[in-house]
Order: sequence, then structure tokens, then C-alpha cells
Amino acid sequence: MQNEQLPLTAYSEEQRQTAVEKYKIIAPYLINEKTLTTITEETGISKRTLQYWIRDYKQFGLKGLIRKTRSDNGKIHLEPEIVSSIEQLILKYKRNSLTSIHRMICEQCQKNGWQQPSYYQVYKVSQSLSPGLKKLAHDGKKAYDNQYDLVYRREASYPNEIWQADHTPLDIIVLNEKGKPERPWLTIILDDYSRAVAGYFLTFENPSATHTSLVLHQAIWKKCNPDWQICGIPETFYTDHGSDFTSNHLEQVAIDLKINLVFSSIGVPRGRGKIERFFLTVNQLFLQDLPGYLGNQTTTSLLTLKELNKKLLNFILYNYHHRIHGTTKKEPIQSWNNSGFLPNMPESLESLDLLLLNVAKPRKVHSDGIHFQGLRYIDTNLAAYVGETVIIRYDPRDIAEIRVFYQDKYLCTAISPEISDYTVDLKEIVSARNKVRRNLKKQFDSGKTVAEEIALSKQKDFENNTDKPNAKKSKLKRYFNE
Repeated sequence: MQNEQLPLTAYSEEQRQTAVEKYKIIAPYLINEKTLTTITEETGISKRTLQYWIRDYKQFGLKGLIRKTRSDNGKIHLEPEIVSSIEQLILKYKRNSLTSIHRMICEQCQKNGWQQPSYYQVYKVSQSLSPGLKKLAHDGKKAYDNQYDLVYRREASYPNEIWQADHTPLDIIVLNEKGKPERPWLTIILDDYSRAVAGYFLTFENPSATHTSLVLHQAIWKKCNPDWQICGIPETFYTDHGSDFTSNHLEQVAIDLKINLVFSSIGVPRGRGKIERFFLTVNQLFLQDLPGYLGNQTTTSLLTLKELNKKLLNFILYNYHHRIHGTTKKEPIQSWNNSGFLPNMPESLESLDLLLLNVAKPRKVHSDGIHFQGLRYIDTNLAAYVGETVIIRYDPRDIAEIRVFYQDKYLCTAISPEISDYTVDLKEIVSARNKVRRNLKKQFDSGKTVAEEIALSKQKDFENNTDKPNAKKSKLKRYFNE
């Protein structure tokens, strides 16, 4: 079997989603809720097939459940009223097998003059219903809360057992890329046991699944800063139930890495006090002393988002992580480091590529590399693909490098030589392009390219902030984690 040799991004969305459906079938067995005999009776899938799926998933993760399928496989065509009737029967009759449900819906279809569905179609409709909805319909709200939410009120007993994620608008006004005042959003991932910050993201955009995925990508992988050692695959990733946390890609990565992805009940967020306390700490110990804080009446020059980000990182790593926490009575970084465990890491950075949701339009490989946002990206592996069309993925917080895919398979990580020494935000690229355009309009163009404008800006930052270690980074560090 060769599936384990490729990252999830090597397969189509349809293949990955089919694998997710297989996982949902065997999931009750994996968490000791049902026996294989029960699953076989409910689904009609042989026990031997289920055993193969369980074996492959335990050995290879979600990739083990992926196989090439015919283009017409899995396509089901049912009238909406038939689907609705099947769902109602499944939710109403808890103890009835799918064979019984199939017989009942066929009787209804015969009376109404509808085309009778096959057993497989009834099975597919059943699988499309969430386990939580079935639990709620069959056993009531109390049973649903106990199984899907109440368990996560407890304290984690070791690092990376439970991570929590949330968003909040910060109580501060800063300058956006156009120089206008705006209130930023903060997305945070917190380790439940140590209360240490595993990842964060500052942006002016409203919360989205993209932001959550980017922060999870940052949280899991090793950080370049040696003072920020929080990393690894969490056992449980606990979030709110909003659409800003839910996406197919996030679910697929969670299943492949064996992360238990848990959402709180809609409107009843359990255990959110821990992360809300962190937001309160940021507000009281960090934001209150900065210009633009909403509680201050004095008007002073506002920070840019980039300046706020540097100050926030410094606060997290050198203040918050070293303060005695009121509940744990320990420093967060000490709790995480001194627990005597080794974090469970992904096999490679490519395993997390699905979390880089920013996918550009297809780009053509030119003889001098890939052109994107006024920059040029190169890698020796691109030489054999000149003239071919590829897809790129990137982290908008640092587009000094892009990840290149050809026919759904990872090809290479290409870098932009002119800015490879720096961490460059996508918005900085846009700002540099706008500056070049303005110069052209005024006919005072100095002849600088977008890359030269970025490099000049970064060099000025470096000269003005020589006491700040993250102003410039070495090319060698760029490949440290590759």
C-alpha cells in the first residue's frame, strides 16, 4: 500500500471526503461505543472490511482509508422529499436497523408513487446525519450533553491533552495598511493544562476557518524562536461551534493526525472561562498601557498592526508565559516544559499543508520560476516543469516561500530570493505594489521593483530595531524545519 507515502494534499477533495465517511463508520468502535457486530448490522458492511479499515487507519491515519475510486462511484440521486423521509425515520426509530428503515421507506414510496431507494442510498443518508444529532434525537439532551460536551469541563492532566481555540476583538485601535484606525481581531490556541499559548493570529478580518487553520498550523509545528517551545499534536482540539471554526480541511487534518475535534453545544460553550481569562489578562496587563486602548481618553499616535504584533509576541513569550497563573500556581512555560513528556509531532511539515487554506489561482512555471504578487519564486525541482500549470499554497503571514503542487501532489517549497532573509506579510507586498504604482503615476519612479521596495523597507526596520531579534532571519533557519 502506497497511501502512507503521500501527504493528504496528494489526493482529491472527493477521495479525502470518502475517507472521512469511512472513518465516521468505524469511529464508534475506536472510541468503544459500539462493537463491530453492531456496526455490521447497522451498515451492512462486512466485519472483515471494517477490520481492514480499522487496521489501515491505526497504521496510516486518514491516508490509510483513501483509495482510488471510479468517477461515478458514490453518486446518489434521490428526491429531497425521499431524503427527508429517510432522515425522519432514522431519527424517530432508534432501535430499528437500516434494513428495517429501508423496508419502511420503500412502503412509503410505493404509496406515494415515488421511486424506491436502494439499501445503499438509505445507508448513505444515514451516514450524512451527524452522530450528535442521532444521539440528541434518540437519547435526549442530557445524554447528548454528557457525551459530547460535559466531559470537556474537566482539567487536562498533561500538556497537549486538550487545546482550546477562540477569537476576540481587541480593545485597542491601531492603524491598518491604509493608515486608517481600525480594531483588530485576535485568534488564540491555548494549552488547557499549562495555559501556555500554542499559537495566535492578529488580523483586521472577521474570524474565519482560514484563520483557525493557520493558527493550528503554527501551533502544531516547531517554532523558530527557541523561547517558544510549545508544539505537537493535541489529543483534543476544543472549539466553539461557529462556522469560523468548521471546515472540511480542518476536519480531514484532525482525523489524519488522530486529533479528537470537539465543538461545544450551540449557544452553550463549556469551559470557555480559561481562554476568556487569557483575553482578560491581555486586556489588563498588556493593552491598557498602549496608545489607542479603548479605555484611554488621551489621543496619541497609534500603533500599526505590525508593531502591535511584535509587542504581543514579546508579552506572551517574556511576560505571560513567566507569570504565576492564578489557577495552576505555576508559570505556563514551566508547566509545559517540566511535565516530562515529548510532544507528538507530525511526520513532516507536508502533513499540515491542508491547513494552509490560501490557495492562489493556478500559476504557470516560467523559465525563471513562478511569478506571484510581483515576486519570483524558484526551486531546482521546478526546472522539469517549465510551461506546466501548478497550484500554490501559502501562509499570508509569510510569503517569502510558497508550497507548490502539481496534479494534486506536493512538488516543492519555492522561495523568493530577494526577500528570503525576511518574514514578509502578504499585506506588506500589497503595500509595496501600491507604492510602486503611486510612484509611476507621479512619474517619479525610482526604478525599484516590488521586491526591492520590500527589501529596502525590511532593511530600514532592521536598522531601526537592532535590539529586536526577530527583525531579520537567516536563510539557514528557513530550511531548519524542512
